[in-house]
Amino acid sequence: MRRALSLAARARGKTSPNPMVGAVVVRRGRIVGEGFHPAAGEPHAEVLALREAGERARGATLYVNLEPCCHLRKRTPPCTPMLIQSGLIRAVVAMEDPQREVSGRGIDLLRKNGILVEVGTMELEAKRLNAAYTHFVERGRPFVMLKVAATLDGWIAAPDGSSRWITGEKARRRVHRLRAEADAVLVGIGTVLADNPLLTARIRGRRDPIRIVLDTHLRIPLSARLLESVGPRTIIATVEGSSSLRFSEIVGRGAEVWTLPERGGKVDLSALMERLAEEKVISLLVEGGSGLSAQMLRGGWIDRLLLFFAPKLMGGADARPIFEGRGAFRLSDAVRLEDLRIERLGEDLLLQGIPEMSAPDRTEDPDPSPQEARRK
Repeated sequence: MRRALSLAARARGKTSPNPMVGAVVVRRGRIVGEGFHPAAGEPHAEVLALREAGERARGATLYVNLEPCCHLRKRTPPCTPMLIQSGLIRAVVAMEDPQREVSGRGIDLLRKNGILVEVGTMELEAKRLNAAYTHFVERGRPFVMLKVAATLDGWIAAPDGSSRWITGEKARRRVHRLRAEADAVLVGIGTVLADNPLLTARIRGRRDPIRIVLDTHLRIPLSARLLESVGPRTIIATVEGSSSLRFSEIVGRGAEVWTLPERGGKVDLSALMERLAEEKVISLLVEGGSGLSAQMLRGGWIDRLLLFFAPKLMGGADARPIFEGRGAFRLSDAVRLEDLRIERLGEDLLLQGIPEMSAPDRTEDPDPSPQEARRK
């Protein structure tokens, strides 16, 4: 199963909106076939593994990190008929597919046709691998990852506004990998005005994400690199009543302008998430400043937090914090991180966790306190 997960991970950033799947066929203790789903519309992992195994699949065991599909509502044929016809006698499945059309039906079909099926081997690892896919299927909105680079004492920019570069080269390379693996990357207009970023992955052979800017008043300069560069799809999200002239100028630069409802004087994040879901964006990387980060945290939108800490201390109290504005009043109201993982990247540390207050379908006021959000 570890081999199947490793194979599946080779397609990071390439299978959306499909999950990452790897499959291994084993007979008499030896691998006789393996494969992984390379991209949406391409053959599934099980199909490729069985093709390689050929007749050696008879009497063999299949290891796969996700339940084999059994429905017809997709571009490729279902896998279960081929598995049944292959002569397999056993299948080890890491996790069920959360899709309503599958969700245990593929496993039941294999069992009804005489194949012994075991479910749950390395289930946690399998769920981590396809967290974005599972989240999108179950909740109907993108899986949101918030990335922050900060000093050890929690500042993301110096008092003069400078923030390049807080972290080192290895950490920055990891961020480019995150962009390549995400369907879209989101920033606020403040980040564009301050840093003029490209928001591309800059990894040879890997795709760039859709680039999205929250720009309530259409302040993005026409000279911004996001509008000058040719390539990735670029979306400027604004609100009704924005200047029609600026609208036309931005569209003339090749970007799209989405007019969305306003909430609390800003673009309504709920409306943005709904629109992204319609576009089949299942994973969203947020690289905003302290304002957007706070908006995401208070709204319960963060599904995974990635904190890159540099071994630096800014000192004082007048730099820019990770989250601006009102925070928890009491320690008991603090947001706790679950499933914590820590990794060293050169001199820097990457801390990943899941905020326990993450709640995707927010309907309360746009800027509640963490205590209010938890109570609701």
